[in-house]
Amino acid sequence: MECQYVPLSATGQFSSLFLDYIGSANTGPEATPNPQLRPFYSDYPTIDAFAGQIQKKAFSDVNRAILVDALERQYAHLATETDVPLPDLAQLRNSRTFTVTTGHQLNLCTGPLYVVYKLITTINLARKLAEKYPDYHFVPVYWMASEDHDFAEINHFRLFGKTHTWHTEQRGAVGRMDPRELASLFDQIPEKLALFERAYLTHSTLADAARYYMHSLFGADGLVCIDADDPALKQVFAPIMQDELLQQHTSTLVNATTERLNELGYKTPISPRDINLFYLTGSGTDGLRERIVRTDAGMYEVNGTKLRFSETEILSELASHPERFSPNVVMRPLYQEVILPNLAYIGGPSEVPYWLQLKGEFDYYGIAFPLLMPRNFALYVPKVTAQRVAKLGLDTTDMFQDVVTLKRDYVEHHTEHCLTFDEENTSVNRALETILVKAQLVDTTLEKAVLAETKRFANAVARLEKKMRRAEERNQEIGVRQLLAVKEELFPGGTPQERTDNFLTFFLNDRQFIQKLLHNFDPFTYQMQVCLEG
Repeated sequence: MECQYVPLSATGQFSSLFLDYIGSANTGPEATPNPQLRPFYSDYPTIDAFAGQIQKKAFSDVNRAILVDALERQYAHLATETDVPLPDLAQLRNSRTFTVTTGHQLNLCTGPLYVVYKLITTINLARKLAEKYPDYHFVPVYWMASEDHDFAEINHFRLFGKTHTWHTEQRGAVGRMDPRELASLFDQIPEKLALFERAYLTHSTLADAARYYMHSLFGADGLVCIDADDPALKQVFAPIMQDELLQQHTSTLVNATTERLNELGYKTPISPRDINLFYLTGSGTDGLRERIVRTDAGMYEVNGTKLRFSETEILSELASHPERFSPNVVMRPLYQEVILPNLAYIGGPSEVPYWLQLKGEFDYYGIAFPLLMPRNFALYVPKVTAQRVAKLGLDTTDMFQDVVTLKRDYVEHHTEHCLTFDEENTSVNRALETILVKAQLVDTTLEKAVLAETKRFANAVARLEKKMRRAEERNQEIGVRQLLAVKEELFPGGTPQERTDNFLTFFLNDRQFIQKLLHNFDPFTYQMQVCLEG
């Protein structure tokens, strides 16, 4: 696999806030982030910065024990289900062990490619840290967004150009949903997906199914999956949830940070609510995850239901059943950092910007803000497609152009003719300037008439150039058609491949696909990586 690199700023895919955070140079440790963003994160994510982050991260032995006990419960069933050795969870009891974490929803069959890229970035980061800091241990963690309730975002995946969708009447937290009803979906898929059939059809919750296949794919590389929908873990976070219920500091803190970012000209992705907690109960068709709202009368209501609590009642509910309270996107990062001995969060181009909105929240609660790292970005070009790219004379940057620009440049590069009237325009414009001078000498009111004719001429020339280009496109029809086919393969429907295609599209044809990515990705290379199969 040959890897070439394109600055992220040259791809046209990323927000200014994201690009300014990683630095305009987009060259990893050599990057130069916008100094105006310095107040919104702890340290810039270089490998040397982890030395300071290790010292900042205070994590008690009590919380380590609670974390390990929870993970051991969650992994207990895997001991009899897989040949992949279980992770050494006990090492997390050691005060010299830390985690690096990425998180994502429980998409079907892992979802789009970039989910796998996030996991590989995290695994490789743990490996590099182990080499740099041999006196410590580093565990890559996948935070399963099991409490998320946006089912429409996870209920489908795209394989070999076809989208497969799971339809269900189940509601509430997706991690509690029963995936065994996916049997009918697998009957409709021509390809045999044995790993995922075992995962979904032999487990009663989507969270257990996801842990099973993630362990099968990445367990040997040290990945640990955590399901934070756990009473013991929620109990650790309960004091902060109580403060949120009573004081609602989060919205004030995050809004203040957001306002500062907006004043710098950045668009921010998230907006806090007055109370940034959901009420979470049940599963299946009885599942519920709805916002908690405080009324003017001082009562707490669960949005869209008849559930109502007084202040005393909701605090009693939190004390007795912390698992019924679920942080939203504004508080979930804080929850993560409270229950994990975590040093870094690996996120995508939407996640990194919203983490920047949360620095004030972390400072208020005295929780160390993790090093904020972008995941690896990649465009994977299979062997046959790579050969077509070379034959068409494209370079790596060309592939990120829009279709109109790509086609125009290709035709101009391959034509034997001149497709513009630049020289002719220069000559005619000189003549028109002379005509204008002569007309003005006769009658100054003729200026408008001459300028109108000049504009009409320019429009006519532009129309002729378009017709010439279209004619030349027809002359190069075969090449243009091949060009558009390559573009559609790499950017299906105009969307980057990593956001649409599932990793199985490539893994089913190359069982070394994941290992090749693990070998080639560098977590500190903040560029678009174009992977060309030879």
